[in-house]
Order: sequence, then structure tokens, then C-alpha cells
Amino acid sequence: MAYYINTDNNVNLFVEDIGNGKPVLFIHGWPVNHKMYEYQLDILPAYGIRCIAPDLRGFGKSDRPFSSYSYNEMADDIRRIIDTLKLTNLTLVAFSIGGAIATRYMSRHTGHNISQLILAGAAVPSFVQRSNFPYGMPVSAVNSIINQAYQDRPKMLAEFGKIFFASKISREFNDWFLTLGFEASGQGTIKAAESLRDEDLRNDLAAIRIPTTILHGKKDQVCPFELAQVMHKNIPQSKLIPFENSGHGLFYDEKDKFNQELLKVLL
Repeated sequence: MAYYINTDNNVNLFVEDIGNGKPVLFIHGWPVNHKMYEYQLDILPAYGIRCIAPDLRGFGKSDRPFSSYSYNEMADDIRRIIDTLKLTNLTLVAFSIGGAIATRYMSRHTGHNISQLILAGAAVPSFVQRSNFPYGMPVSAVNSIINQAYQDRPKMLAEFGKIFFASKISREFNDWFLTLGFEASGQGTIKAAESLRDEDLRNDLAAIRIPTTILHGKKDQVCPFELAQVMHKNIPQSKLIPFENSGHGLFYDEKDKFNQELLKVLL
């Protein structure tokens, strides 16, 4: 089934809810939407897993406010979904910026009703290089992406897509994946990218006190593998599983392994 959930600040969030059983909430990455998890949502419900997959504000079928794309605001959206659906003993599966939002949720909402966390290609603890943090994209590279989005967003998405996957993908898959970015609002794309550039989660990692599985591509050109190593070092109950043949899009580069690792945690 599919429905909308209204937030405290009157933003309607689109949610796809498939299957019955153990609840798992999937937070998608930038600049796409919940459809990126198609090859998980097609499989996991057969194992008694309830898959709850929202579109973040500004993306997919959710509302598109002009502003309000901070990690705090998006973490609050996740809290509203969890409380509205009365979800408990919940697993969060969070990819890229979704991992950043999940991390902020763990600190801002003290891990409310979350029992397990799976961070996949997460933009954590910082998407960009900072003082005393040499990992991630240069700030100038993110500024370039933002400027391109203002001038020619379809071209920006196409260029970003070239570094997303490490495996050879079909032209048809590439075209489909690009449409997920086209479905976002321009302003949501830009403002979420600004949050990726500006927000720092290094102080949030200590709030993650539940079993955490870190899945990360060794060939990731968006969120380099060093980020996974920093997460693993600073999240006490964490396990790091490298994906040797994956780029950022490990959910498709090695989708069979990705699904198997999810099932190991969930079952």
C-alpha cells in the first residue's frame, strides 16, 4: 500500500509500505527517491519483512518545500513516520544522505524505537573534507554540483551518475536511474546538497549505541571507503562489511550480496 504522512510543519511525505512482519524503514539517498530500493523491495517481503520506504521531503512524490532540508528537519520527518505508524523494534536501512539522516536521528531522538541500524554507503560522519578530516569530497566539488544544478540539473545528474556505480550497467538501467533524480524538485536537490556540504556528524556518532552494520563499496567515488572505516572505529557495536566490487551504488553493483547481508541482520 501507499499513503501520505503529514509532518508537524505540514509537509506530506509519501510512503510505500509492502509486506508484513519485522518492520524495516529504508531511507534513500541523494538525489533519488525510495524507488532506488526496487531490488530489495521485490525480495525482502517474501522473508516476512515489512518494508517501509518513504520519499524524503523534496524528492519523489513527497511535498517540495522551498527550504527546510537540514538533517534535523529530515530526522524529525523520520520520527513522525515512526510514531504515526507506531513502529517499534525497528531496523533502519539508510543509504548515503539517508545514513546521515539516520545518524542525526540517533542523536536527536536518542534512537527512539530503533533496535538495529544498517548504514550503506553512508555520507557519515562528513560528506566533505574538513579541518582535521581529510576524507570525502572537496567542498569545491560539492559547490560545483550545486552550481550545475542551478544551471543545468539534468546534465549535473547525468555527470553524477557516471561515478555512482562501479559495475557495468545497462543503458536502460542508467536511463531509469536518472529518472529518479529527475523526479526530485530542483530546490530540494540543491538544499539537500547544501546540507551534505555544511553538516558535520562527528559528534553524533557516540549516540549510536545499538548493533550497527556498515556496508560500503571499496570503489566508492562519492563516499570513499575511508568514511566506513571512521564509522567503524567510532561506533562501538559496529561491524564493517566491505563490498570489493562496488562503487557508491552497492545496492545494485552487488545486489545479491547486499540483499544477503540485509537478510543476515534481519532474520
